[in-house]
Amino acid sequence: MELWLWIILAALLFDNVLQPEGDVTATEGEAVTLGCQYNSSSSNEYLYWYKQDGNNSPEFILSRFKNGEGKTTKEFEERFSSTLDSTLRSVPLKIQKLQLTDSAVYYCALQPTVTGNTTTLYKNLWREDNTILHNIH
Repeated sequence: MELWLWIILAALLFDNVLQPEGDVTATEGEAVTLGCQYNSSSSNEYLYWYKQDGNNSPEFILSRFKNGEGKTTKEFEERFSSTLDSTLRSVPLKIQKLQLTDSAVYYCALQPTVTGNTTTLYKNLWREDNTILHNIH
């Protein structure tokens, strides 16, 4: 039993992403590539990119699976692209024709941090008498 727990803990420790630190500066109209290296103990390598500007919540941009599949949000599909390279364990985000509104913090993640499915973000806690105890958001 202890060995099994250790394997799970070791797997959790090795699942991570590494993005280069610091700001990236580019001129409007140019293209820029943001790096993301990852380590995953899972054979189901799925990576996600998010954009967060100001005090807004992170916004899903795209996801990529190791077999080349993935999704891109409609508003980002023209200028944002990424390819997952499972050999290099890399999933860089390329932004073309930069616009001022692209100034933001960009996150790479191994888990779907923000899904856009608000129905899963709300949960009611019920009392035994079937009245709502709390709304959790």
